[in-house]
Amino acid sequence: MKLFLCGDVMTGRGIDQVLPHPGDPQIREPYVRSARRYVELAEAANGPIPAPVPFGYIWGDALAELDVARPDARIINLETSVTASPELWPKGINYRMHPANLPCFGAARIDCCCLANNHVLDCGYTGLTDTIEALRHADIAFAGAGENETQARAAAILDCAGGRVLVFSFGCVTSGIPPMWAAAPSRAGVNLLPDRSADTAAQVGAAVLGQKQPGDVAVVSIHWGANWGYQIAEEERAFARRLVEAGGVDIVHGHSSHHPKAIEVHRGKLILYGCGDFIDDYEGISGYEEFRDDLVLMYLAEIDGGTGKLVRLELCPFQIKKFRLNHPSRPDVAWLAHLLNREGKRFGTHVDVMPTGAMALSWR
Repeated sequence: MKLFLCGDVMTGRGIDQVLPHPGDPQIREPYVRSARRYVELAEAANGPIPAPVPFGYIWGDALAELDVARPDARIINLETSVTASPELWPKGINYRMHPANLPCFGAARIDCCCLANNHVLDCGYTGLTDTIEALRHADIAFAGAGENETQARAAAILDCAGGRVLVFSFGCVTSGIPPMWAAAPSRAGVNLLPDRSADTAAQVGAAVLGQKQPGDVAVVSIHWGANWGYQIAEEERAFARRLVEAGGVDIVHGHSSHHPKAIEVHRGKLILYGCGDFIDDYEGISGYEEFRDDLVLMYLAEIDGGTGKLVRLELCPFQIKKFRLNHPSRPDVAWLAHLLNREGKRFGTHVDVMPTGAMALSWR
């Protein structure tokens, strides 16, 4: 089974404004009142963006890589509300994409969106309902949010040629999810982890085992941790390892950091602590240049369906420029490889750059 995984796909705000059906640009950030400002910043940095762009434009060179890789399932963390609702949750930063722009996900043939994150309710409960309805209408599976606790906890089940992929989506308050966003028996919301304790890991593991059948690949997708910095909390590492040790989880798909973090392979199972952003409108924004958030990664994981163990992980790098994913320069690829090797050293992982410019993971 081959899976395409990536981090945060943030198609609201500036990205929404360059797509064919931009929504209301009004936002209520401390210093910005229009999403158009993010388009202006990107154009000031790298030149004009030919808006309106086709739906596939934002994926850029990644589309050809996906055509070559032919993954059995394509899974993203969708970090925006898909709605035309004027409601904005009073939280400072809000991401909203017009539902008419949802074909941008069809352009990349996305199979599943993880929704347990700190932006899916940016337009309130109406926005969440609209998001869910839009994904259902587009026949895109989702997990991690719902009209009640039962729906929010439900796994997305993807039927693939090689078997089934089960996707469980969870969020942590450490990523900035307001505790009040937690789904309840009679309240919509996200699938929020109460903590990262051994008991909670055991409960998640039991839920996975309760649905897993022979040959299934189970992905636990978690939105956790701060936006910037490479440190991985010991609680996160212990929690991820316990999920693997519980016996049912094959991939821990971590995200929230705006840049890639370390990779671990524990008992043969893949742990991605932070996948970084994949699509965003941060181009031209200053303040965190040392993290090179313009450099992003596509994760292509081949999993043995019989054992759930990692067979191969290929990482395809891209650079965000003009709101598009572009092949990066060789020095930029080398920078990313150095970063992954520096951060992966204590986890026993190493990447080698291949002639294609992609990277292959090796592990102890």
